[in-house]
Amino acid sequence: MIEVREVLRAWLAGAGLRKVAEQAGVDRKTARRYVEAARAAGLVREGGAGQLSDALVGQVVEVVRPVRADGRHGVSWAALEERQEQVRGWVEQGLQVEKIRLKLVRLGVEVPYRTLHRFCVERCAFGRGKTTVRVADGTPGKECQVDFARLGLIYDPVQGRRRVAHALIFTAVYSRHMFIWLTFSQTLEAVIAGCEAAWRFFGGVFGVLVPDNLSPVIASADAVNPTFTTGWLDYAQHAGFATDPARVRSPKDKPRVERMVQYVRGNFFAGEDFADLADAQVRAEAWCRSTAGLRLHGTTAARPAEVFAEQEAGRLLAPPERPYDVPIFKQVKVHKDFHVEVGKALYSVPGAYIGRHLLARADGALVKLFDGGRLVKTHPRQSAGGRSTDRADLPEHRAAYAMRDIDALIRAAHRAGLNVGIYAERHFDDSLPWTRMRQVYRLLGLVRRYGAGPVEAACGKALELDVLSVSKISSMLAAGTEHVPIPPPRPAAAGAGRFARDPAEFNPARRAHLTLLGSAEAPERSS
Repeated sequence: MIEVREVLRAWLAGAGLRKVAEQAGVDRKTARRYVEAARAAGLVREGGAGQLSDALVGQVVEVVRPVRADGRHGVSWAALEERQEQVRGWVEQGLQVEKIRLKLVRLGVEVPYRTLHRFCVERCAFGRGKTTVRVADGTPGKECQVDFARLGLIYDPVQGRRRVAHALIFTAVYSRHMFIWLTFSQTLEAVIAGCEAAWRFFGGVFGVLVPDNLSPVIASADAVNPTFTTGWLDYAQHAGFATDPARVRSPKDKPRVERMVQYVRGNFFAGEDFADLADAQVRAEAWCRSTAGLRLHGTTAARPAEVFAEQEAGRLLAPPERPYDVPIFKQVKVHKDFHVEVGKALYSVPGAYIGRHLLARADGALVKLFDGGRLVKTHPRQSAGGRSTDRADLPEHRAAYAMRDIDALIRAAHRAGLNVGIYAERHFDDSLPWTRMRQVYRLLGLVRRYGAGPVEAACGKALELDVLSVSKISSMLAAGTEHVPIPPPRPAAAGAGRFARDPAEFNPARRAHLTLLGSAEAPERSS
C-alpha cells in the first residue's frame, strides 16, 4: 500500500516511469502496472496528490498485488537459482550478461535480462573490482547523503551511566555543508528525529536522501530494487523527499558523507568532555555552523556554509508544516470479541473480519486499520489499557450488554409496557446503575417467557405495593396471581397490638384450603 502510494505520488509530480521506479525503489514494469491500474481506477495526472485516497490505493493494490512464493522473487529467479553454479562459472570467465542469457536460452531457460543482471550482481559477484570514477555533484539543493558513525561514550542521565553515542551525519552533496544528530540508538524514531532536526538546521528538505542500508530504512537490501520499511516510506511521503539508498558494502555510493565520518570523530568528538547528550548536541550544531561550515574545503576550495547559503538554501523543498508523529505499523488479528489490540489498547472492528489479520497504522491521534490496502476502520488513539468501541461493530442483541447501555434497556422495557418501563427505571435509580442490569435483563426475559400483558399487570401490582423485586414478579407470574386483586387491609381489633394477626391464619388446614382455592381461581394460561 505504501509502495503503491509512493509510485503514484512520483507519477503525479510529473516524473517518467523510469524515474518513478527509481524513486520508489521498484522495477519499472511494476511502476507501469501500478500507474495503469490507478488510471483505470480514475486517477488523473492533472488532478494532484489529493486523489490518492485510501480507497483508490486499495483498488490498485487489489489489482496488482503480486503472488510470489517467497514474497520477493518470481519463477525466473527460481530457475536461475537452480543453475547458480553454472552462471557463476560464466561470470568468472568474463562473459557479459547478454551472452550468459543467450547460453541459458540454448539450454531452454528463458529469463528477462534485468532479472538475470540482478542475479549475476547479487549472487555471482558480477561487475565488482572495477575502477572508480569521480561522480558529478549534481543539482544544488537536490541531494543529501546520510550515514551513521560510532563516536564514543557519553553520560546518559536517564540510565545513570555512560553509553555509546552515534552520530547521524547529513552532508549536502553539492556544497558539502553538514549537520550532526547525536543519539544513543539507531531506531526509526532516532533516524526520523535526526531528519526533523536536519530540516530545521538547513531551513528546508533535500529532494533526495542517500542513506546507508540502515535497518530502520531498508527492509530488504538489493542492488537494484531495495525494499523500504513501511515506516520510512510513510515519513518520506510526509516530508516530500525521495530515497536512493547506497548498495550493501558500497561506500563509494555515498562518498561525500563517508569522508566526513573520520572528520567528525577527529575534529569534533576526540578529546572533548561532554556533560550529557543534550550538551553534546548543542555543541555539535555550533561546530557544524562555524568550524565545519566555514572551513576551506579541500575539493571545492570554498566554504561549505557560504556555498550552501548562496546556491542551495533557496532550492530546498519547504519543510513540513507540522511535526511528524512517528506511527506504529503492526499486523493485528481480529479476535472473537470484535476487537484488535494496538499499543496495549483495544479497538473494535466489524464482525465480518473476525479471525482475519489487518494492518494497523497508529500515530498519536488516530488508529487506522487496513485490509489488503482498503481502509476498514478508524478510531481515535487510546492510551495503554483504554478501549474504543463503535456500537455499530457489535451485533444488535449484544451491543447494549457490551456498552452497558442502560438507556437501551429502559427503552426495551417501555416497549413491553408502561409499568414494565417504570419498573426498570426504578431498578436503575441507584448510585451504581450498571450493577442492576442483571435484574432488568431477567425482567425482559420474563416478558419473552410469559408475554408482555401478564408482566405489565404484575409490574403494575408491584408498583402499587412498592415492591421492587424481580423475583417477586417471577413468583406472581409462576402462580398466575398477577390479575388477583389486592385484598383490602384488615381492620385492627380494639386493643390488639399493631402487628396482631388472626389465630386462624396459623391453622395449617385452613392455609392449605386457601392455597387450593387460589389455584382454582387463577386464569388459565396458554403454553
